[in-house]
Amino acid sequence: MTQPPYPPHQQEALPGCWWHPNRQTGLRCVRCNRPACPDCLRDAPVGYQCVDCVHAGARESRVRRPAFRGSRTVAGAPVSTRAVVTPLLIAVNVLVYLVTAAQAGEMMQNQRSEVFFDGMLWPLRVVVTDEWWRLLTSGFLHYGLLHLAMNMLALWILGRDLEVLLGKIRFLALYLVSLLGGSTAVFVFGDLTSAVAGASGAVYGLMGALLVAVLRLKLNPSSAIGIIVLNLVLTVTIPGISLLGHLGGLIIGALAMVAMVYAPAKQRTAYQVGTLVFLTLAMVGLIVYRDGAAVAEACAIPGVCLGVA
Repeated sequence: MTQPPYPPHQQEALPGCWWHPNRQTGLRCVRCNRPACPDCLRDAPVGYQCVDCVHAGARESRVRRPAFRGSRTVAGAPVSTRAVVTPLLIAVNVLVYLVTAAQAGEMMQNQRSEVFFDGMLWPLRVVVTDEWWRLLTSGFLHYGLLHLAMNMLALWILGRDLEVLLGKIRFLALYLVSLLGGSTAVFVFGDLTSAVAGASGAVYGLMGALLVAVLRLKLNPSSAIGIIVLNLVLTVTIPGISLLGHLGGLIIGALAMVAMVYAPAKQRTAYQVGTLVFLTLAMVGLIVYRDGAAVAEACAIPGVCLGVA
């Protein structure tokens, strides 16, 4: 790189190099526009950049795409920038809400609908009538418009980035196993007579997964930790919210994410599938164990016994 000669009267007006003020120069960095002598400029895709901008660009590149290795992410998913499963899950939740609201005839009292009653997680009903589908269907039901809006907003914010990192199939598996984790915690450790519903267990699972992903990518975890702590505080302080459902989803989601992003590359899929199967079987085992112990509790409730709701 050479600097073109300038007549004496122009040389006097030329600025000094940003790093070598005693060197007059007519060259500038194409990125920051600061004057720079030939020794302080480097080749760039377009023109020349100063040494500071070259180093800053390298740092930004490392921070911007830390999750990608070649053509796949650290979870083994093909590189993509478009979320598909996340908006689809939101659409399903909204559709179910509209159906329950239409049946109930009220937007804020949609829990009065038959669909809501048949799908919410009511442990006593599960024990007495073996309606096991409630463990999953309850995760797509919401008490009123505000409950739906809060969960769907959280799902949108968390789901977009996690789906890009995990890919569609892994993300959907994480969501469903987290949902089951929340339901399992409510069924195993909760009150048989209390009914719950909502996607909060799955959403908290995404929160736990986000924290694991941040740690795996060696990013600052303070924001992720702050979000989780804030939401747990709100869960404890606001009446009517299921702490067990949130904690169950959070723990299962975090454990599943560990397998997603820490599995060795050569056997990644086997580790990921194996972990998800193990977590699912463990939850099923807890549910079956609790069901056996809950039969006596159910029959002790006046007016309730086996085969009678």
